[in-house]
Amino acid sequence: MSILVKEKSFYRTLFPLIAVIALQNVITFVVALADNVMLGMYSETALSGAALVNQIQFLLQMVVGGIGEGMIVMTSRFWGAKDISSIKKTTAIGMLLGIVIAAAMWAAVFFMPGEVLSLFTFEQAVIGEGTQYMQIVCFSYVFFTINSILLASLRSVETVKIGFAVSIISLGVNIFLNYMLIFGNLGAPGLGSRGAAIATLTARIVEMGITCIYAFRIDRKIRLKVRDLLRISKGIFRQYIRVGTPVIVSGAMWGVAMAIQAAILGHMGAAAIAANSIAAAVFEVVTVVAYASASAAAVVIAKTLGEGKKEMVRPYTRTLQVIFLLIGAVTGLLLFLLKDAIVGLYSITPETKRLALEFMTILSVTVVGTAYQMPALTGIVRGGGDTKFVMINDLIFMWGIVLPISAMAAFLWSWSPVLVFICLKADQILKCFVAVIKVNRYRWVKQID
Repeated sequence: MSILVKEKSFYRTLFPLIAVIALQNVITFVVALADNVMLGMYSETALSGAALVNQIQFLLQMVVGGIGEGMIVMTSRFWGAKDISSIKKTTAIGMLLGIVIAAAMWAAVFFMPGEVLSLFTFEQAVIGEGTQYMQIVCFSYVFFTINSILLASLRSVETVKIGFAVSIISLGVNIFLNYMLIFGNLGAPGLGSRGAAIATLTARIVEMGITCIYAFRIDRKIRLKVRDLLRISKGIFRQYIRVGTPVIVSGAMWGVAMAIQAAILGHMGAAAIAANSIAAAVFEVVTVVAYASASAAAVVIAKTLGEGKKEMVRPYTRTLQVIFLLIGAVTGLLLFLLKDAIVGLYSITPETKRLALEFMTILSVTVVGTAYQMPALTGIVRGGGDTKFVMINDLIFMWGIVLPISAMAAFLWSWSPVLVFICLKADQILKCFVAVIKVNRYRWVKQID
């Protein structure tokens, strides 16, 4: 029995999906990295303030991403069965949920910025810079959500190039406006943190506008109309709640957990905040292929089941696991080799530089586990219809093990930021053992009717 599938159509579907989704994601993360680098050149305090606000943005990304991934589990199967009407109905439900959540988060951070940021740090200078950034950038939440839901719907029918094109344009807009508004170039006022926030908001508006034009005017697969998003099917809604709720909850728990991780490090000083911001931003960029492989795997597995080709699930799963491991090895090596050059771009204190390099060294090891277990569970297992398992697994590891131990290490045992960081990332290796057993038992293939 061969480990790797020899069917060329499998690779012709998988690799273009991974490549384009990865390119789209890398551009999206480079936008955040550009904010980090430019604010780091402007002021370490501004960098730290924006970093805390980005933890809130990350929570929104995880929740909206969960809504999108829950959609993909269903819409990819509908695509395999050529049920376009159900794809439209599922997209309408995802859009409604996403906009409600984005609006609620906007209200919370706009009206209570100081209270929200004080959850992460007691540094008043950092809170002040973060407030300036947050009260502008929060207006991007709804635009970001609409764009993300539409792109998730298009991705489920294997339309991914538009996402890459939109991200490229967004990157250009963001970097150009950062250059103008952070430092006061080309006759513009130097606004620092507020300039970065205006640049991000403008980029989000532009990308949403382009995606809407494509989805409503150009796309010929779904042929979505605005009126389609105003009709909620009770039957599809019940189905989505059953399938999608665990994915949304899992995303929300993960987003909150990352915010708590930032808060734990944030209470260890401004240097730890800045170092974690740098390491996290770089990590997101170099792991885009791993995250793209999860999305691609979910589409491939769900579509295969929608087409009624259940016998192909086992060989596809074996091949995907080999690909995940190779991606992890390459990503870890890349992160390790690039860390010095990237940290050298920042105008930071020697202590922050040392911590950032140590954090990235740790991540270059744990990313191998991330690149295997994350797409195995959130891609293969979710794509097969078992959406509850990942939620339960994250609940046990993150909330039952990692966060309690890390909090005690930081506040009770007074461990160093590096040792606390190791505790925070240990689950990425531990989850691999669970993933190997779960994936290769094949009990995750479920009906979603």
